[in-house]
Amino acid sequence: MPDSETHATRDVINRFNDAFNRHDVDGVMALMTADCVFENTLPAPDGERFEGATAVRTFWQRFFLSTPGACFETEEIFAVADRGVVRWVFRWDDRGGHVRGVDVIRVRDGKVAEKLAYVKG
Repeated sequence: MPDSETHATRDVINRFNDAFNRHDVDGVMALMTADCVFENTLPAPDGERFEGATAVRTFWQRFFLSTPGACFETEEIFAVADRGVVRWVFRWDDRGGHVRGVDVIRVRDGKVAEKLAYVKG
């Protein structure tokens, strides 16, 4: 049976993903720490790194405006203590545009402190 920290980590990740799929920037940011880090999958090969809530919020706002069909479908989530991994399919339109990938997430004090995104291909 998972310990309470592992359960709490999964809960935060699920709530974060739900807010993301609603394109709810305020909801996403309410689940991220003030000193959060987000590493995007683009540009190749390493992606762009955003540090701090202001930079991450600005990224999400621009992302949702530029990708109105953005939707992540979770394939699998697993967590141990404060770390989580999410396998996902990202769909950006209704014509079949998609990519598969993984997020490596660190949770601190009930919020996402670090979200590192990787894609296949």
